[in-house]
Amino acid sequence: MRRLQSRSKSLYLLMIVVAVVYMLYVTYVNFIHDPQAAEFLSHKTGVKRPVVVPVWLNVMYVHIVFACLAMIAGAINFSTKILSKHRKLHRVNGYVYLLSVAVVVLTSGYMAPYSTGGKINSIAFNVMNLIFMGLTVAAIVQIKRKQVDSHRKWMVRSYAFCFTNLFIHMFTFVFHNGFGIEYALSYTLGVYGALVLNFALAEFVIRFIYTRPAAIMPTGNKKNKVIA
Repeated sequence: MRRLQSRSKSLYLLMIVVAVVYMLYVTYVNFIHDPQAAEFLSHKTGVKRPVVVPVWLNVMYVHIVFACLAMIAGAINFSTKILSKHRKLHRVNGYVYLLSVAVVVLTSGYMAPYSTGGKINSIAFNVMNLIFMGLTVAAIVQIKRKQVDSHRKWMVRSYAFCFTNLFIHMFTFVFHNGFGIEYALSYTLGVYGALVLNFALAEFVIRFIYTRPAAIMPTGNKKNKVIA
C-alpha cells in the first residue's frame, strides 16, 4: 500500500513539473518569442480557406490561456489534500476546469479547419474536441451521481487530453527532426499519435496507479477524509 501511495505521489509530482514547464514554454513561445506565430503558420499546407491572421491569432491566444487554466485546475483537483480539506474549493475548481475545457474545445473548433496538413487533421481535431468534452461531462455526471471512483477515472481520461498539444509537438519534433520526415506528415503523425497516447496514458494511470477504489469517508470530527 505504501509503495502504491509513493508511486501515486511521484506520478503527481512528475505531472505537476511537466505541466508547469510546458505552460512556461508555451507562454514564452507564443507571447514573447513569436507572438505572431509566424513560424507555426509557415508550415500550414493543404488549407482550403485563407487564414485571417489577426482573428486566428486572437482565438489562439484565448485557446492557450484557457488550455493553461484547464491544466492548472485539473492538476489542483487531483490533490487528495485539496479534496479532503477544501471540498468547496475542489467543487468550484471543478467547474473552472469544465468552463476552461469548453472554451478550449470551442476555440479549437474554430482553428481546426486551418490545421496544418489539411482535412485529415481537421477531422482529427474535431473528433478530439468531442471526445475531450464528452469525457469531461461524463466526469461531472458521475460525481453528481456520487460515484467518486468513476468520477476520478473519467477525470483522468479527460485530463490526459490537456497534454494533447504537448504530445503533438513531441511526436512532430521526433518524426521531423529525428527521422527527417516532411513537416506536414510529421504533424499528422503527431496528431494521431497524441490521440492514441492520451488514451494509453489515462488507462495506464487508472489500471496501475489508481488501483484502489476512491472513497470519501467521514472522520471522527465529522470532516470528510479522502481515501485515494
